[in-house]
Parts: sequence; C-alpha cells; structure tokens
Amino acid sequence: MNNHFYRWFCRSMRQGAASNSLIKVVMMAVTMFVSMSMNAQDRTVTGKVTESGDASGLPGVSVAVKGTNRGTQTDVNGAYKISVPSNATLIFSFVGFTKQEIAVGSSTEVNVKLVSETKALDEVVVVGYGTTTKKDATGGVVALTAKDFNKGVIASPEQLLQGRAAGVQMTPNSGEPGAGINIRIRGTTSIRSGNGPLYVIDGIPLDGSSTTDGADGSAGFGNVAAKNPLNFINPNDIENISVLKDASAAAIYGSRGANGVVLITTKKGKSGQSNLNFSANTSISSNYKNYDVMSPADFLTNAKAAGLDISSSLINGGANTDWQKEVYRTAVTQNYNLSYGGGNDNTNYFFSLGYNDQQGTVKGTEMNKLTARVNATHKLFDNKVVLAVAMTTSQIKDKSAATGGDIGFEGNVISRAIQTNPTFPIYATDGSYFTTGTPSFRNPVSLLDQVQIGANTARTLINFSATWNILSNLSYKANVGLDNSTAVSRTSVEPGTPGFANNIPGNQGYARISNRYITTSTIEHTLNYKTTLGKSKVDAIAGFSYQKFENQNNYVQANYFIAAAGGELTNNLSYVNNSGTNKAYSGGSGRSQYELQSYFGRANYTYNDKYLLTATLRVDGSSKFGLNNKYGYFPSFGAAWRLSNESFIPKEIFSDLKLRTGYGITGNQEFPTNTSLATYAPNANAGSVSKENVPNPDIKWETTTAYGVGLDFSLLKGRLSGTVDYFNKSTDNLLFPFAAPQPDVATTRWSNIPADIRNTGVEFSLNYQILAGKKLDWDISVNTTFLKNNVSRLDVATIQTGNLYGQGLSGVFIQPITQGFPLYGFFLQDFLGYDSKGNTILSAEKTYKGSPFPTNTWGLTNNFTYGAWNASIFINGQSGGYIYNNTATAVLNRGSLKQGNNVTYQTISSTTGQAYGDAPVASTFYLEKSDFIRVSNVSIGYNVALPANSFAKSLNLSLTGQNLLLISNYTGLDPEISNPAATRNGVPSLGIDYIAYPKARTFTIGVSANF
Repeated sequence: MNNHFYRWFCRSMRQGAASNSLIKVVMMAVTMFVSMSMNAQDRTVTGKVTESGDASGLPGVSVAVKGTNRGTQTDVNGAYKISVPSNATLIFSFVGFTKQEIAVGSSTEVNVKLVSETKALDEVVVVGYGTTTKKDATGGVVALTAKDFNKGVIASPEQLLQGRAAGVQMTPNSGEPGAGINIRIRGTTSIRSGNGPLYVIDGIPLDGSSTTDGADGSAGFGNVAAKNPLNFINPNDIENISVLKDASAAAIYGSRGANGVVLITTKKGKSGQSNLNFSANTSISSNYKNYDVMSPADFLTNAKAAGLDISSSLINGGANTDWQKEVYRTAVTQNYNLSYGGGNDNTNYFFSLGYNDQQGTVKGTEMNKLTARVNATHKLFDNKVVLAVAMTTSQIKDKSAATGGDIGFEGNVISRAIQTNPTFPIYATDGSYFTTGTPSFRNPVSLLDQVQIGANTARTLINFSATWNILSNLSYKANVGLDNSTAVSRTSVEPGTPGFANNIPGNQGYARISNRYITTSTIEHTLNYKTTLGKSKVDAIAGFSYQKFENQNNYVQANYFIAAAGGELTNNLSYVNNSGTNKAYSGGSGRSQYELQSYFGRANYTYNDKYLLTATLRVDGSSKFGLNNKYGYFPSFGAAWRLSNESFIPKEIFSDLKLRTGYGITGNQEFPTNTSLATYAPNANAGSVSKENVPNPDIKWETTTAYGVGLDFSLLKGRLSGTVDYFNKSTDNLLFPFAAPQPDVATTRWSNIPADIRNTGVEFSLNYQILAGKKLDWDISVNTTFLKNNVSRLDVATIQTGNLYGQGLSGVFIQPITQGFPLYGFFLQDFLGYDSKGNTILSAEKTYKGSPFPTNTWGLTNNFTYGAWNASIFINGQSGGYIYNNTATAVLNRGSLKQGNNVTYQTISSTTGQAYGDAPVASTFYLEKSDFIRVSNVSIGYNVALPANSFAKSLNLSLTGQNLLLISNYTGLDPEISNPAATRNGVPSLGIDYIAYPKARTFTIGVSANF
C-alpha cells in the first residue's frame, strides 16, 4: 500500500512500543468526544414502559443512555425519569423481553411497549426459495446474523460462522491467506465425490469448483492448493447466513443437498433510512507457534553424537542462522469498507466498496482483494411488480510460496526452514544463495525469492429478478443469474535455483501460465401461493430451475531459459533455447460443461398454530448421468407439534416448546463430467490418442437418506432457549472410478457402489440471558455436537487413501476405507519401542487405531454490555479424534539429523534409545489425539458518545484478538489442520498434518462510523 496511513501506522505497529503516537491520537479523539458530550445541555425525559400484550406497566426495566454510564429503572408502575444529553438514544432492556433502542430527539416524554422474547420466534429465517419463521420451521435450520459472526481478519463467509453452529465443523487446509476450508455438516458422506455444502448467494446456487488452478508441481516444489473460491464475497456485505442441516430442509436442492446447504443473504437498503457507513481496521499477525529447533551449538553437539564430522564445512558452516526467522514475518492486514444504503416506499438501494490487503506470515504471501456490491429493488404499479438486482464483483490478487503439501525429501519453504542446518549462511561469499552443491539441497530464502507463485482472479455474480403479485396471496417470480470468473495463474522458478537440478532440465528455469474461465448461467421460475382457511394456513411453492456450467482451461509451459532473459520469466516466455533436442514449450487446454434441469415444489401446512407439516419434492435431471438414470427424485417430509400451545403445558414455565421430526432423500453430483460416456485422452509423447473411460449408461447420483427428531424450547419468558436434535444419515450408491474391465483398453470405468456410509449424532444449542440490568448485560450461548461416522457397508475391496510424504514413505497409505470402520480411519502398526541396536520394533499387522473425526465439538460464547462498552469472548474445542503427524515422521526424526538436517529438541528427547540410522516408518508413535481448547475470538468495543449536531450518528472503536490461546497436547503446531494433498487417485483424506502453513495469532484495531 502506497498511502500515508499505511506507512505511518504500520511502521509504528511493527516497532512495538513505538505505537505511542497512535494511542495518543485515539485518546485525544475520545477525550474530545466525551468532553463535547458532557458540555452539551442536559434535559429530563419521562415516560412509561408497558408490556405490548396487555399494556400493563413493567417494573424494574433498565433504562440507559446509549454510549454513557447513565441509567435508571422503572418503578412499580413502569414509570421512569432520566436526565439525558442532546441527541441521546435510550436503551430499554428487561429479562424475557426484546431490547429496544429509541432516539429521544427533541421529545421530553418517551413511552415504550416492550415485546416478549417469545415474539422473537417470529424472526424470519431464510430457507430454500423462500423464508419462514423460527416458530414455523420444521427442519434443522440454524440462522446467524452479524451479532453472531466471528470478528477480526475474515477472508471468506464460512469463517464468520466457524464454531458458532452445532453440527457444522470446519478444518482449514492451512493458515495461508485465502486458503481452502473443509466444511462438514453433520458428518462426511462420500468417498470420492465432494463433501462440502452447496452455497447459495441471494438465491443463486454456486458452482463449487475452484476458480484458480493453484500451482502445478511439475517443477519439483509440490502442488500448491488453489485458494478458497468463496473469497470473492466481502464478509462485511453479509446480512445473515442460514445453514440447512437436515434432509427435510435441504431436499429442496435435491441432487446437491446431501452435504447441507449454506444460504448467504447480503445487505439491502431499508425504507425511510439513509445510512453511510465506513469502517477501517488494521491487524498485526504472527505465528502462534514455531518449531523449537536446535541452536547451532546444540545442533553440532547432536550431529557429533550422530557420527557426523563437525569439522567439515558441509556440517559446520560457521554461521548462526535462524531459518524460521528468515522465512516468517509479522504480517500486517488492512481492511476498509464503505457502504451507502437507503430507500423509500418504492425503491431501496445498497452500495458497497471493500478493500482488503492481507499479508501472510510467510514472507511474500498475501491476498489483495477489491470488491463492490449493488443491491436494489423497485416497486411498480402499486406494488404489483417488484424488480430487483443484486451484483457483486471482485478482483483478487494472490501471492503464494512453495508450500505444497505433496513435496518429498527435497522440501518446501516451511520444511526447509525447519530442517536446514543452522550453521549454514544465507548467502555465499560471492553474494549468491548458499548451497552445499548437492543437487537436492534447497536454501529456504532462495525458495522464497526465486520461486514465484501468483494468481489474479476476477469474478462477478449478478442476478435479476422480477416478482409479479398476481393476487394478494399468489405471486410469480422470475430469476436470472450469471456467475462468471476469469483467473490467470503464473508460476516460475529462476534459472540456477539451488535444489532443482533433478527437476528442471539443466536447471535452466521454468515458467507456466495457466488460465481458467468458469461461467454458470441460471434461470428460475417460481410460483408462490399462501392462504388462510379458518384455523388452517397453507404456504406452497412450485418452480422450475435450469443451470448450465462451463469450465475451460489452458496453459503454456516453458523451460531452457536463456540467462539474459531477466525479469519475471512468465513475462518473457520467448527467451528460451528451443534448438536441437530441447523441447522448450508445452501446453494444453480443456473444456467441460454440464446442465442441470429441475422441477421442485414445497407445501407448508399449519393447523391451529399447533400442528405443522412440510412436504418437498425435487426432480433433478443432469447431463452428467447415464441414459438410464437422467432424472433423480428427492422427496422430504417434516412435521412439528407446538406443545406450548396445548393446554396441558404450563405457560408460566414454557414460552415455547416444539417437537420436530423429518425424513428426506438428497443427492451428491460433485464429480467429474462425462463419467457416463466414453472419453479419450491424448498421449503427446507418442503422438496418439487412447481411450480413457468406459461408458456406463446406468450411472446415477449418490443418495443420502436422513431422518431425525428435534426439540425447540424457550423458558423463563425467553430468557433461556435452546434446541436438541438427533440425526441419522445413510449414503448409498457411492460414485467411484474402477479399473476398466478387460479386454477394454480404457483405464477406468465409473460405477455406483452399494454402500452405507452412516453418520449419527446429537446436537445441543443453548442460549441464556444471565443478566439484563441497569449497568451490565450478559448473555451466553453454547453449542455442542456428538458425532459417530461409520462405513456400515461397502461392497468393494478396501479403498486406499491417506498418502504419506517424505523420504522412505512413498506409497505408504494409512487410511484404508474399510467396512466396519469410520471413513479415513487410521490403520497402523503399533510402536513397541527399540531393540538393542536402537531400531524401531513394530507389531506384525496394521490395525485400526482411531478416527480423524472428533466425537465431540463445541463452542462457547459470552457477550457483555456495560454502558458504552461491549465485549465478546468465543472459545471452542473438540475431543475424541486423532491426527497423524506426518511432519514428525518425515522431517523431525533422528534419521534426519544423521543426514545433516536440524530437528527439534522434542525429537531428541522423545526418541531416546533410537539409533540415528533407524529409518522413519509409519506407526502409532506418530498418531496423536487432536483434542484442543482454543480461545478463538475476543473483541472489545466502545461506543463513543457524540454531541448534538455531530458529524456522525455513531462512532465505535474496537479491539479484536484471534487465536489467542491454544490448549492441546499435540506436538505439532496445531491439531486443527489437514493436508489436502494426502489423497490417492482423487480419494480425499482427513487428519494428516504435513508441514502446514502455520496459523497466526492476530490483533485487530478498528473504527467504524455511521453517518
């Protein structure tokens, strides 16, 4: 950033205590505002607080002046008197009632009717193709608004709800800015197809594929995973998020609902209001934890014990280099948001701009994002027709480092920073990067400087809708959407980079440019009918949906660069030596498309506000499937009984009590296109084309059948509320590529496997308003999930996955998918100690040792308000699962020290008795519990009291901390991580840690204002 604020503020923050100038400015501003507020002329306001139901006075209601410590309480009749400054806002709060804020203006009397918290049950919840209320929901739906979201550095929408919703588990691939996230809703259902949920933005279902290609590992630095495709959405633009967790709720999305549905609704303008909002924050991040590797002196002592000649310059380089310090940094993130919204009875509008510049803690890594959004509606012909447009567009620039999770013994930036001899210098005497001369030796700083990985992604999502209110209870809506993204990825390795002589021809440089173009077109028609007949209410919807998905890619790759090329290699692809036998250039391209045509309907029936029924049916036809199974049918049923409206339920105890049950079938079609057809693949080296896939006209969707029961309750006039849910999911017809049957010359044939992948569990959510007093408000919420995953049936031989990486570990798989055990269960030999020669003793057979799925996950939130101050503390954790430390197996072992590499002190202390020449092998020695407790998010805010005729309506200062404390016995950096590269033949893995990009601890200071 080339702006004065960045240079001044970030420099002072990097200098630690030198940030006194910032503190002085903030304190002066606060003092000025407070002083101006105190000097404003006060006046007395009186009034009465009554209950909206029977208009009776409410005694003991807290009446506070917002942004100050002033307050009082109502008397026995509900009356109050309070002295307020000009431009004051009064806050009325009472246990069991919804809090209200009212601007006093010029009034001297303010009367208020408080609404019972039970009315909050009328809060609107977004569901598929419509909305409902909390009290009328029959399915498993959780809705979160801005007050529930995580705060701080947030790159993508799902991070807003991480840990906040029962049944929703998220595991980041790494701590890199914009990295992908594994999200699982009520367990993992598929072996080969996608397990992530369907995302729907303002009614438009997204193509879940990656919008960029990541970095191809053909140059020898490993494949760098593509970034999260949801990064294009500005989290600050999001109004609320609903998660459809069970089949009765998600079946409206049919073939794509097996893994749950996440509905994201963006902000819109409100009638009668005109608001300009601005927020800015700056964050400072550093690794929460680094590996405790040995100092140069201790390294040489242990190297000598390992039998190495420490007088050799190949062992003792004479320097003192902290390689982790050279690779990592304190990262600075800047985030700015500007929005303007408003409207009248006919037109509403909302505009926003967002800029985010997030540095990673690995030097040179960052994500730079610019977003813009427009939401607008306009009513015509006396509200008979409503036109709406919603558009978001973004430009993202990613810079990555060589941090691929599938690298071997040569290592990537992180593994080399851990391993490299601390006595080696960064540079040789001639100024070049130091190298031992060994072809495979890689200098960590050289890897940072001489390997360039970047991508630019432009994405626009736009949808137009028109609603025709034909009758008062009958409406028609047409919705047209377009989702278009264009991405350019550039990767290069400079000529002569140490450690690439075995990977790049002549070590004469490598460059690759790849492009990806993704377009999704959507057309939907829906008809909605609502009516009330006596005690009966009907809300029905019928619709048609058509989506077309197109995905194109191409690339060009070059080697044999001429040294005089200079500059960035990807900008100078013509500077190559293509003479003689050199094949300097290669390239390729591809294109795929498929279509989804759907019919759907849903009917909600309510009788006497006690008995609720929901029935849904979706019929999906996809070009992905065989001729004999083009269409799939996905029904669901839900029912609820509002017990609190029955005479036998004591009203003085229960404000609400509702029993729910549901059953439904959903599908999964997240697998490659053309799997039902004969396909062919080129063999450029042989100048031929070979058959790749055998056609299968019977191939069809994976199907997940789910049922469950739930209980919603509210006690103490809404002060205590919660839900309890039991769920049972079974997935069949798993899609999988098998070896083609002989004598066919093809390599694969896709088929459906008869199976039963079972996920069962119980979820609890609880909200309790502990205090609602004159000075202090305190509420607490907790959610927890107990989950069991099991492969109850699998009518094929064991499917291997869980690939380990590192020297001597090629072809080692530790997670065979086996009937009778959880998906991705760890099968390992037992570690039995060391023999008299110091060699590892293992059991004869591999047996099941544990699951990567935690049996319990939980989150705990405490929210406080004290006068003008507010605070939130969020803690989450998990237990009952395991993680395999592939980093320790491959990088941090005694054998690594024998080869002249550094290791941690923990490596030396935990392997007493092991010979230095003992080769690392996979065993239970490296399998650890993944239990943890984390203080994930702590935020403190202050609402500045503003005087009359102030430049702003409100001003808020905030301080947020993320990942502040981790309590875990895991010997790696973080147990909440998973290597996305630990796959085999496209079969994913879970719970393997291999030299992951570290997670950061982050502090954010921010200011927001409303004008």
